[in-house]
Amino acid sequence: MKNDIHFAPFGEVDDNIPLPLNHHLDHTQIGLSADQVIQMYRLMQLQRKFEERAMQQYQKGKFGGFLHLYSGQEAVSTGCTFAFQEKDDVLTTYRDHGWGLCRGISANQGMAELFGKATGCCKGKGGSMHFSNPSKHFWGGFAIVGAHIPLAAGLAFANKYKQTGQISTCFFGDGATDQGALHETLNIAKLWELPVLFAIENNGYSMGTARKRHSVGQLSDRAKGFEIQSRVINGMDVFEVYQNMKEISQIVRETHQPWLVEFQTYRYRGHSMSDPQKYRSKEEMETFKSIDPIDNLKKYMLDREISTSKILDEIDQQIDQEILASIEFADNSPTHILYLMMPFIPIFQVLK
Repeated sequence: MKNDIHFAPFGEVDDNIPLPLNHHLDHTQIGLSADQVIQMYRLMQLQRKFEERAMQQYQKGKFGGFLHLYSGQEAVSTGCTFAFQEKDDVLTTYRDHGWGLCRGISANQGMAELFGKATGCCKGKGGSMHFSNPSKHFWGGFAIVGAHIPLAAGLAFANKYKQTGQISTCFFGDGATDQGALHETLNIAKLWELPVLFAIENNGYSMGTARKRHSVGQLSDRAKGFEIQSRVINGMDVFEVYQNMKEISQIVRETHQPWLVEFQTYRYRGHSMSDPQKYRSKEEMETFKSIDPIDNLKKYMLDREISTSKILDEIDQQIDQEILASIEFADNSPTHILYLMMPFIPIFQVLK
């Protein structure tokens, strides 16, 4: 019997992930001041450097379990952070450190959480995959693929019912678009006209499976069957992220209509620390490293004389010192007494 089954080439990343060499948007045209651009750079570098140090500490055996790094995707979290209102709800995946830092978790709290210490953002009970900061409406990272998508609709329903003016935003990877929960939630969000913004962080791979091997068509087209508006956004350009999300978040807020966006981005590290990354070539990595969102933003600032190399180097050094201090802080912090005595106590009781 003839086998007509065809798979896309193993390791083939999306052809249409953009490869811009320079920012084509001017920060003044999208309403950003020079100070805000510098703040964007600092926030992106904080995320990148935090992840690099977290990786080093993991390799030293300071903590175990899973570790999923956000390196390469910082333009998404940063652009959205500047576009959203502080009161807006954010839910994301297990690749959550960057989002946590964007939503008010300090480097000290983040590193201590990785180390399982009482001074962590979740008292050491959440670990890498469960950063959260409810005071800043960051409801956390979720370890189960796609499981948080229905929760975003629930938050949106509550916001609409209470007339808070908030929107709910839900970030997930390309692999989660294959989960039934997404389709169920898109359906109810449209039926009930919920102010929720669904965002796919398409980094090209679901674990080690290229997007073309696990999903058919443009991921953002999932919205069409539910009569939901969608847009594809270059997730490697913080200005494009900011401009689009500023516009779309306001539409969702004013109309109470859900939206779906697809950020085309790329992760520079493996799916997790155990990932040998044999599914992608060295040439592919080098290609995407050439459009590093942080390097591009730095080049833009220097070309436009928004800042100087000296000032940016000083920012980098300050961040290095901040993160090194966070490692010392985590090392010297106590393990939560309840964790030592009764590790089965639910986290919501520990946080009281």
